[in-house]
Amino acid sequence: MKKLTRDDLYSLEKYSEVRSTFRAEVMEHKKNRQLAIGPNVTLYFEDRTVMHYQIQEILRVERVFEAEGIEEELETYNSMIPDGSNWKATFMIEFAEEAERRDALSKMIGIEAQVWVKVDGFDEVIPISDEDLERDNENKTSSVHFMRFEFSSEMVAALKQGSRLSAGIHHPAYEHTVDPVPQHIRDSLVSDLD
Repeated sequence: MKKLTRDDLYSLEKYSEVRSTFRAEVMEHKKNRQLAIGPNVTLYFEDRTVMHYQIQEILRVERVFEAEGIEEELETYNSMIPDGSNWKATFMIEFAEEAERRDALSKMIGIEAQVWVKVDGFDEVIPISDEDLERDNENKTSSVHFMRFEFSSEMVAALKQGSRLSAGIHHPAYEHTVDPVPQHIRDSLVSDLD
């Protein structure tokens, strides 16, 4: 998937004109890129469209218009755009109540290494997690992890030919499976692959 450049971005003035329309389009697009795994975990799959919106919002809020600041944001967010053989996702553990979340996070240490996606006929793919920094400690896991799911060329071909996709988590404190991944999400994710 092509990375974003400064030429892809709206100026602050132009973005203020198109923001409401662009935001509505991105929110609709994101519906096809969110996979709930059980009641308290969601994978938010990132792509070029989502990262374009993130960058525009940051530039708008922080009033960044200098080339150096724009390049910094591009470098940060381009790393979350899939590379053609992978999916990149933000993994979020979500509980409405603070005390319940704190308790759950203390029981879910290591959960990021227990997440998986599976192309029918192949082994589960465990993501490479938190390449940016360590997000667990001995007392709890973070409620947010960043993941990269890498696929073989055979897996990519199978997905493009319609193979079933499932996902889940095998953790003692949180065991859930989505089988199959809903078609609209599957189709959106397959479009990320070369």
